[in-house]
Amino acid sequence: MSEAGGGRGSGSPVPQRAPWSLVAATAALCLVSATSVGTAVAAPMSREEKQKLGNQVLEMFDHAYGNYMEHAYPADELMPLTCRGRVRGQEPSRGDVDDALGKFSLTLIDSLDTLVVLNKTKEFEEAVRKVLRDVNLDNDVVVSVFETNIRVLGGLLGGHSLAIMLKEKGEYMQWYNDELLQMAKQLGYKLLPAFNTTSGLPYPRINLKFGIRKPEARTGTETDTCTACAGTLILEFAALSRFTGATIFEEYARKALDFLWEKRQRSSNLVGVTINIHTGDWVRKDSGVGAGIDSYYEYLLKAYVLLGDDSFLERFNTHYDAIMRYISQPPLLLDVHIHKPMLNARTWMDALLAFFPGLQVLKGDIRPAIETHEMLYQVIKKHNFLPEAFTTDFRVHWAQHPLRPEFAESTYFLYKATGDPYYLEVGKTLIENLNKYARVPCGFAAMKDVRTGSHEDRMDSFFLAEMFKYLYLLFADKEDIIFDIEDYIFTTEAHLLPLWLSTTNQSISKKNTTSEYTELDDSNFDWTCPNTQILFPNDPLYAQSIREPLKNVVDKSCPRGISRVEESFRSGAKPPLRARDFMATNPEHLEILKKMGVSLIHLKDGRVQLVQHAIQAASSIDAEDGLRFMQEMIELSSQQQKEQQLPPRAVQIVSHPFFGRVVLTAGPAQFGLDLSKHKETRGFVASSKPYNGCSELINPEAVMGKIALIQRGQCMFAEKARNIQNAGAIGGIVIDDNEGSSSDTAPLFQMAGDGKDTDDIKIPMLFLFSKEGSIILDAIREYEEVEVLLSDKAKDRAAILKDPEMENEEQPSSENDSQNQSAEQIISISQAVDLVDQESPEESSLNSHPESLSPADSDDAASLSPSEQTSNPTEDHETTSLDGECTDLDNQLQEQSETEEDSNPNVSWGKKVKPIDSILADWNEDIEAFEMMEKDEL
Repeated sequence: MSEAGGGRGSGSPVPQRAPWSLVAATAALCLVSATSVGTAVAAPMSREEKQKLGNQVLEMFDHAYGNYMEHAYPADELMPLTCRGRVRGQEPSRGDVDDALGKFSLTLIDSLDTLVVLNKTKEFEEAVRKVLRDVNLDNDVVVSVFETNIRVLGGLLGGHSLAIMLKEKGEYMQWYNDELLQMAKQLGYKLLPAFNTTSGLPYPRINLKFGIRKPEARTGTETDTCTACAGTLILEFAALSRFTGATIFEEYARKALDFLWEKRQRSSNLVGVTINIHTGDWVRKDSGVGAGIDSYYEYLLKAYVLLGDDSFLERFNTHYDAIMRYISQPPLLLDVHIHKPMLNARTWMDALLAFFPGLQVLKGDIRPAIETHEMLYQVIKKHNFLPEAFTTDFRVHWAQHPLRPEFAESTYFLYKATGDPYYLEVGKTLIENLNKYARVPCGFAAMKDVRTGSHEDRMDSFFLAEMFKYLYLLFADKEDIIFDIEDYIFTTEAHLLPLWLSTTNQSISKKNTTSEYTELDDSNFDWTCPNTQILFPNDPLYAQSIREPLKNVVDKSCPRGISRVEESFRSGAKPPLRARDFMATNPEHLEILKKMGVSLIHLKDGRVQLVQHAIQAASSIDAEDGLRFMQEMIELSSQQQKEQQLPPRAVQIVSHPFFGRVVLTAGPAQFGLDLSKHKETRGFVASSKPYNGCSELINPEAVMGKIALIQRGQCMFAEKARNIQNAGAIGGIVIDDNEGSSSDTAPLFQMAGDGKDTDDIKIPMLFLFSKEGSIILDAIREYEEVEVLLSDKAKDRAAILKDPEMENEEQPSSENDSQNQSAEQIISISQAVDLVDQESPEESSLNSHPESLSPADSDDAASLSPSEQTSNPTEDHETTSLDGECTDLDNQLQEQSETEEDSNPNVSWGKKVKPIDSILADWNEDIEAFEMMEKDEL
């Protein structure tokens, strides 16, 4: 194992970093005792059970693929809740997510080589014929260059690779004459105009029909692209060149990689997230291994494997050394600033980094791979799925989960490397969770919120391209696969490219461009595949001893963090003051702030302003601590506001044929039964008459003892609730009257009261957008009697099937418990933090209230907060005069400030900063990057 690959996990010396999290420090302390843990190794899984699980994966794939072909094809994707295809322009725009859709039957192309891996050769032959007959690549649609490359070009090349393999075997595809390759070449030429920049970095989007910059192209004005977007082309483009002999594709992809390498930050050897495609300036200067960068690193190593060019390995090893020095904080991987890599850029991680343990296996650095994978697995066991983003103390930051396959990918590679049956059990858990929580009658639905179990009408193509491929290979023996998988390399979309391409059409110059930019010590790099006998000592407890200390890190049942951390610093300096611990009334804390160059100013309106003067800090280290403290205060403000908001609720259809499989995201009400504190409500649904519920119901016998369906509009929510309650309804669901509205694209909000006392409303009330509500209405039309469960979190389907007539039972949410516990532990200086314009070039400041936040304060604040996301001001203005229903956060805060002393100010930040020297310039860049990250979407 190389020294560069050792990292912290193997004790390699790294620069000392200020502690960043009590949880992480606790995890590190737990790791110290790893060798003392003595538990049994996971029992080997029998051949029969592996075959059973493999067959289960095949059945799951058939369910997903079959429903796509039946209900969606030739559309790009299946919408599994509404059982129809997603066609670009016919559904509400989802922003950048839709850039993957090009009206080219995306899911079918992405699934081609998966069919062969799963030994579905007849289906593969039929699918290839459909692609050749039906798919059009000359559509007037703007698509992502990155997504089109990895999914469509990669899918065509993967399909071609296995088609020629099957043809050589002599049974299938005898008619095939490189038709998929010709389509891939056509698509490659359509993508080439994107590279028409002075830097060689491609534009992020291109029109399949009109290219770039033409008026009808509607693209070509972009200036920025992500590092992964520009650096994840070499495998597909080089393979296209090697297959066809047209060298131009590999040349363009190499030029983009060369430019990214040249623009790396030289002192840290890290790259940022976003770069200007014309100037090469870093737009986002934070660096990690997750969203925006991930596959850039992956393709450097895999390009060396596929193409045999040493320069790619040298670059990867240089980056990997920097990753292990700065980003890897086992078991976590945290973003840092490229100019100040000892400074963490955020306190949360995104789900895309789950691929990294698999890449570390390919590198041969197993220990940190095991550690990070185990940490991710513990998060999954807590939330059933890996949230799109989660904090360093393992709470949900972004609650979505679009059925991403990266964790399954790393699980497969770790099992291949270690042979540890533990990873088979991990795969079994993934299968169970998918069937239990994501499976719906028309496929598998992405999770809208892992806390509530609600669904999104989404099944991305990568789910079929990657998830089932990795899960099947995990449980398959060599004889279960009709070809040798070791002869191929996986692209980032898990498409298969043959390794024999390394010796085919090598017309590209293998000039070692790396040495032009930096001098490398080759002695630090391994030039051969890692030896498993060296990686794994003859100790069956090796991998187990690494995992065991992390078993409870998510549930925080390791030794108490604060006392252990303080103990660890007794022999040296005290850990720096954390924002969560700060109290404005503590003289010692004020002294620490002064040392960090942070002064506290009491304003006339009762607020407290914190201002950092970097040049007044006692030392450069104290100044850096001060900057970190200010950034933590911003994070704390954002997190507290999220904790004060009521989370979304769940409407679960529990009757035949759904049986709890479909869970809809619902908005809560500020009145009526609180489903997070009381029993869930279960009952059949019935439409109220009048449907708007704004007068006494004329069909009380129809809604008595049932959950009433009401249409939004024409009167206040509270009035609707009273009318259906008087008619004997046990609950109410308000359905949006704005046709086509969906929680996928519109922000959830809480239903507000009517300004009067609403204590008389005792039934639960939930709000569904039109799209989610139509699912219930369609079910009524088809099945007549439809039973639903109103709750704060979806109920276990096994319990629903076991006891369909069950009585209501209180089921407290573990996530809510976690949040309540967190609220009790956090001590902050206010309910919210307000950032104001900086008063001078060397100052950064923030305003806050001096009062401490208590659980009671948090609950009070929550009653006026929007659910997860705030409604937009336009919608609020439209409805307040009629329904009085949408409560926008800005308006709430304005009204609250008129009557309460503790108002929550809006967050803003002055950006007009003129540095006075280079150090302050770096800091101000860091602050701007931090602010930009807060606005990011994955």
